[in-house]
Amino acid sequence: MTPRRFDTPTPDLNGASILVTGGTGSFGRAFVKTVLERYEPARLAVLSRDELKQFEMQQDPAIGQKTCMRFFIGDVRDGGRLESAMRDVDIVIHAAALKQITTAEYNPFECVHTNVMGAENVVQAAIRMGVKNVVALSTDKAANPVNLYGASKLASDKIFVAGNNMSGSVGTRFAVVRYGNVLGSRGSVVPVFRNLLAEGATELPVTDARMTRFWITLQQGVDFVLSSLQMMTGGEIFVPKIPSTSLTELARAMAPTATHKVIGIRPGEKLHEIMITEDDSRSTVELDDRYVIEPTFNWWDRDPYLENGATRVADGFVFASNRNSEVLNADGLLRLLTEAGV
Repeated sequence: MTPRRFDTPTPDLNGASILVTGGTGSFGRAFVKTVLERYEPARLAVLSRDELKQFEMQQDPAIGQKTCMRFFIGDVRDGGRLESAMRDVDIVIHAAALKQITTAEYNPFECVHTNVMGAENVVQAAIRMGVKNVVALSTDKAANPVNLYGASKLASDKIFVAGNNMSGSVGTRFAVVRYGNVLGSRGSVVPVFRNLLAEGATELPVTDARMTRFWITLQQGVDFVLSSLQMMTGGEIFVPKIPSTSLTELARAMAPTATHKVIGIRPGEKLHEIMITEDDSRSTVELDDRYVIEPTFNWWDRDPYLENGATRVADGFVFASNRNSEVLNADGLLRLLTEAGV
């Protein structure tokens, strides 16, 4: 299967002022590089709380030598700092979050402060500073959540969707993108497998032989955010059509001769992931490359999507990793790993 592309249509970001929260993370770095390669923004600002990662990012000639780049130390927990960072900003990409399931389970207050209260701060700051568009990154774990990380991101999604009702005459528009596991990102199982194999391991740990996950490359994620930014009218949750596979198939693709050791599901993990629930499907339309979960606003107008070929999904539709029509075999996984550069 040829990896799906999400790079059209995309907005014209020439001359735009853009802020990326959590911009030193895997997504943030890839997003910044992509924007600098394709456009000439007036300003491209990174907000994060890690000065070392900002320093390292500035040492990258493709980033640090660009005169449009700005680096702000700050935290989404700090509403005042967000307002300062959003002054004269047109577009905000909200990527800051605490994302590790086990970390969130052990540090629930910190997870809520960053993922939930931080989302509220972003919404309020964006409205106060007159930002035009905000796209927030979500996760498949926000659908029917069973762990605190997923629950916090579901709350965040609800906050951003509801933000469209709060902006009033300011007109700030908010949308959400929700996708699965990113191949090769920090915390991904792929680097773990790679490190073990590099150390000579002949056995790979697998949580459960039945476990399935959605997969997307980092560049696909960036392109999906950009195309969703172009498409959004406010309140949508965009879900890409991406493939899924079992973790055992992933391990087999990376090391065909290695044996597998089942270590058990960790606290808060699901056997399979869901990106669109049956309840959400009643307000979901389908395009060639994505699904759009529509908001239940009285003012919401579906016509622009229908005019672009969108159709309603079937009753009872569920987009789950174990019920996905696109399943990657070992060859497909290797192609995706190659494209991801991991």
